[in-house]
Amino acid sequence: MNEQRETHQLVLLPGDGIGPEVIKAAETVLATAREYLRHEGIELSWQAKPIGGAAIDQVGKPLPDDTLAAAQGAKAVLLGAVGGPEWDGLAPGDRPEAGLLGLRRALSVYANLRPATMLPGLGGQSPLKSRALQGLDVLLVRELTGGVYFGEPRGRAGDAPSRQALDTMAYQEGEIRRVAHVAFRAARRRQRRVTSVDKRNVLETSRLWREVVEDVATDYPDVRLEHQLVDSMAMLLVLKPHAFDVVLTENMFGDILSDELGGVVGSLGVMASASLGDGGPGLYEPVHGSAPDIAGKDMANPLGAILSLAMLAEHSLELPLLARAIEGAVKEVLRQGLRTRDIADGSQGERVVGTREMAERVADALAQDLHTRQALNAAYF
Repeated sequence: MNEQRETHQLVLLPGDGIGPEVIKAAETVLATAREYLRHEGIELSWQAKPIGGAAIDQVGKPLPDDTLAAAQGAKAVLLGAVGGPEWDGLAPGDRPEAGLLGLRRALSVYANLRPATMLPGLGGQSPLKSRALQGLDVLLVRELTGGVYFGEPRGRAGDAPSRQALDTMAYQEGEIRRVAHVAFRAARRRQRRVTSVDKRNVLETSRLWREVVEDVATDYPDVRLEHQLVDSMAMLLVLKPHAFDVVLTENMFGDILSDELGGVVGSLGVMASASLGDGGPGLYEPVHGSAPDIAGKDMANPLGAILSLAMLAEHSLELPLLARAIEGAVKEVLRQGLRTRDIADGSQGERVVGTREMAERVADALAQDLHTRQALNAAYF
């Protein structure tokens, strides 16, 4: 055992709706990983903080100063979900989603990575034919802090029947360049193909986007670059999702296309994400939203949050073996036939379980895998 110990502090942000349930599930798996890491000379600790609607109810603002300070001082942040109908009547800057957008900007996480692969036994949940799913392994890289979600000016004016609304889509060259580098570096670890998505035939921001991406591509002569317009890309992700490797796009297009990929793989409940910047804390979250209609019913799928934890292990803790072990544990319970309601189709041998039991079974599978690894290491050394 390593006598010199590393210590990593994590921050958990349960948030709203099903957020607290899926974060609790991820925490169950995290506790199993912590016991293993102690034998490797690594100490993990974590604390929970409010964000979103829960924070509004507690302190009157969606991103409390204490939450932000804890997140900025952490190694990484794992978030559940924000939002719900009870806060929809608030002004845009006061709503739960403003807390998440503010956190992303404060942490300077500008690249959102959303992998889409077919997990064992879930092919029947996809609306696509099996031949379209063979070899599906897409990494969508979404620019996260620019575009229409952050552009100024924005607002509304006038009264009915003459109301007006304004949103501004804006990008600076540097914002495009830095996220493009993330996509090309990722492609070098994969199949060395990048598909950049824009709307060059209409939008000035997209014309700039394509020019900058093509310039960045010259630094990666070993990576093939192609372009797609966003509308044609939406169609192609349904017709032949297996044909793509790394998909690079701006904020709003990425938001839409990544949800489409959730449908392709059978459920948003299994989709994970990592939001990364230049060396600061990474922000990890499932992409399913707060789903208030099933909150508190032990029905939420925790696998997106657990797989987000695997991405945290990979990118922030720099523990790829642990990341693979968590992913392997998720695949193992699916092979055993365990399903939450959103991924159940009545197949023979399947057993529908709740959020808590799914997390416990993943933790058990992880513990068994990590115990085997430790035994092999002890025998070898």
